[in-house]
Amino acid sequence: MSLATIDTAFPRTAAVSPVSPVRPAPAETVTPAPAATEPAPRIRAVPEGTEARGFVLYVGIDEAKAAAAGTDLGRIVEALKRLTAELAPTAETYAAVALAPAGAGGRDVDVVRLALQDPAAIAKHRHEVTVDEDEDRAASGVVVDISRKRLVLDNQTVALTYKEFELLQYLVLREGRTIERAELISSLWSGADEDEVPNERTIDVHVRRLRAKLGRYEDIVRTVRGVGYRFDRHADVSIRYASAPSPDLF
Repeated sequence: MSLATIDTAFPRTAAVSPVSPVRPAPAETVTPAPAATEPAPRIRAVPEGTEARGFVLYVGIDEAKAAAAGTDLGRIVEALKRLTAELAPTAETYAAVALAPAGAGGRDVDVVRLALQDPAAIAKHRHEVTVDEDEDRAASGVVVDISRKRLVLDNQTVALTYKEFELLQYLVLREGRTIERAELISSLWSGADEDEVPNERTIDVHVRRLRAKLGRYEDIVRTVRGVGYRFDRHADVSIRYASAPSPDLF
């Protein structure tokens, strides 16, 4: 057999290279899309044809609360003015403080809003006054109306003298605190002529007359023996405070 025949019958096998280990394809690197830039939030939308020219920030805090926090109203105002100048140097600022009768109730921020003529606060106040007047006609009990200087018992206005109402008002505005007779004299008769200033026994007479006019509600003015007098509110007693706090330039 010739060499050619052998090559034909038994073909040579091609050399096989060693098998290389299969490596996984590298993972595709995904570059996160840049975050969309959000527009600066607006305070609120304004009606078409108008533009925002500024804003009002009502701050409700009385002098006692400010002192307890280690500051005062003037320092708070100046700090807010400095912050505004830092954020917007061209901004103009104006500050006013709301004044209310000493001892008047209500939330501080509501007093401020009413004093500075916030339309929403005025509307709310008018609604409350209307409701209160309806309750005067429909409900029994005691209404001490400081805003109009009157006392209403069971839907009937009681005739108090000027000093009788001043005495009742002084106690009401210091609800729960015992007031000494000497304090009543110095506060309610300050500036009076010496011969018009009562003594402590005269104060007792004023209180007795006031209680007589309170009728079955006389115990809202309590005697604290050896000390003075105190106003105790009952469930059937409502107080109407002066409704016209006044703003003053700060």
